[in-house]
Amino acid sequence: MENSVIRNRARLAAAIILAALLSHGAGAQEKYPSRVVHVIVPTPAGGPVDVMARLVANQIAPALGQNVIIDNRGGAGNTIGSAEAARATPDGYTLLYSSSSGLVLAPMLQKSAGYDPLKSYDPVALVAATANILVVHPSVPAKSVGELIGYTKAHPGLINFSSGGIGTLPHLIGEYFKSQAGVNVIHVPYRGGGPSIQDVVAGHIQFTFEGISVLLPLIQSGQLRALAVTSAKRSPLLPDVPTMIESGFPDFATSAWTGLLAPAGTPPEVIAKLNGTVNVALQSAEMKAALDRLVGDPLGGAPQELTKVITSDIARWGPIVKALNLQLD
Repeated sequence: MENSVIRNRARLAAAIILAALLSHGAGAQEKYPSRVVHVIVPTPAGGPVDVMARLVANQIAPALGQNVIIDNRGGAGNTIGSAEAARATPDGYTLLYSSSSGLVLAPMLQKSAGYDPLKSYDPVALVAATANILVVHPSVPAKSVGELIGYTKAHPGLINFSSGGIGTLPHLIGEYFKSQAGVNVIHVPYRGGGPSIQDVVAGHIQFTFEGISVLLPLIQSGQLRALAVTSAKRSPLLPDVPTMIESGFPDFATSAWTGLLAPAGTPPEVIAKLNGTVNVALQSAEMKAALDRLVGDPLGGAPQELTKVITSDIARWGPIVKALNLQLD
């Protein structure tokens, strides 16, 4: 009798272990996603990166069959949220939506950022890009990039350009222009893009590079004069404004892009599914209309396209950051 009880208990234990193993196997093979997907945005709510992230989340949620929740983790130059995403479990349930400034520039400027743009993440999809524009105050007697260069060379050290802060994309674009054009101009950093633009409009600063979405109304009203866009092609919103490439700078094609990433080690099938849903979303009429309002160009493509732009940005901005000794920590 006692041996029978022991045998029965052994069989029960074996059955429990087998059930657990089968359950684990089934769970490991369950279809992705089976629960809510969180997207960390390393900027405060309401900014351009956050707006783009919410557009993408709203578009891909129905295709995934799960809610996609935006989790804003702003602060420390985008590094808090970015580092948190890099440490997340690589299972596709925690993603990162970031920009060139947060993903590439921030770790260049802050050694303690806690992530590497190429090693800490697996790229999912490049989403959209917005061109920057070189604008001058109307009092500046220049109607082309060439004329601006001539004007600055005639007044060395007396011409200023502004940005929303040291190490921001407009700052580095300005420094790149400075090095490529061989001009002696002074950088004036501000606490944000708004004050920077306001002082150009007021005539206290001669020129700046900023996003087309914020500068377009000022250009259309005549408060600023557009000389060139930094994108590879002209903007349909300003078809008469040439590109920097057309203005004599063959390597001057840069934009403010955003993209979706996952922690390094995320299963390839999960990356493939997410990439497919983003590419389909970018073709939707709703997404195209939203990007038109934000003056953004839909991109998409394979995950490797995002890797290419990250690599290109590192090659472009890394030497400038090093030459200027730009360190924020």
